[in-house]
Amino acid sequence: MHPLTIYALELARDRNREINAEHLLAEQRRSLAGSDQDGGPRLTLVRHPVAVVLAAFSRGSAAAVRRLDECVADDLGRSLAPTE
Repeated sequence: MHPLTIYALELARDRNREINAEHLLAEQRRSLAGSDQDGGPRLTLVRHPVAVVLAAFSRGSAAAVRRLDECVADDLGRSLAPTE
């Protein structure tokens, strides 16, 4: 295959990706701007607080795991240390 043909195909793929990304962004903006189809409140009013709570829980559990890892590493270091 000729290099210019490969280059032209790659340019076409790049343009296609850009167009798809623009369409996805436009769709996301439309879905965030409006309310639910039932006329109820937007789901983001529920999703954001739930996401914040889950993120806080995740951070807390990660901190607890790090502390446990440090304790286990200290205990393991003491048990493997040479005794006199």
